[in-house]
Amino acid sequence: MLIDGDDTYPVERTQEMVELILTGQADMVIGDRLTWDYYQVNKRPFHNLGNGMVKQMINRLFSSDLHDMMSGFRAFSPVFVKTFPALTKGFEIETEMTIHALDRNFLIRQIPVAYRERPADSFSKLHTFKDGFKVIRTILILFREYHPFTFFGILSLLVASISLILFIPVLNEYLQTGLVPRFPTLIVSGILMLAALQCFFAGVILSVIVKKHRQLFELELNRFFV
Repeated sequence: MLIDGDDTYPVERTQEMVELILTGQADMVIGDRLTWDYYQVNKRPFHNLGNGMVKQMINRLFSSDLHDMMSGFRAFSPVFVKTFPALTKGFEIETEMTIHALDRNFLIRQIPVAYRERPADSFSKLHTFKDGFKVIRTILILFREYHPFTFFGILSLLVASISLILFIPVLNEYLQTGLVPRFPTLIVSGILMLAALQCFFAGVILSVIVKKHRQLFELELNRFFV
């Protein structure tokens, strides 16, 4: 069980969340604040904006439909706990948990919970912009690690496009005059195209490695249930 110690989550919902784990209905249960009254209670507009951005990024990049990615109110199954490689620190941990559960096809349940403001004599350790950038960086890093072919494929396409933009005018001049007066541009274009090819093949190789890791993960899960 995970819960922030700032008295903003309804502890009375803990039993319901644990029950979903114990009955095998979920591997991770998320206390979803955002579909309840979070935006009305929370008076920090940049926090609200950040939560929305993180939700949209993860849902689009990982093809999910989750509501509250940054919730600090969660319950976990033993399988999830034993297989979760906690590599991040700070407020990025919720992001890492969510993406790990999505990538490994764990059962995720969301329970709408009421949110209340923290007590007047307490303060938040969350720095909106500093920690927000860390979370976004973590999402992009994990997307690269879990979906390398898509990540490096997009990067390859962007670099190849820049290469073609530089190359086409040089090619037109050559077709019209038979001369190549801008050799530096041609050289840069060629280097960029080579970089694009390297990105593409890096994505192919890494995607094979990631697939193999997923197969090994499934084998480890089977051993856990034996």
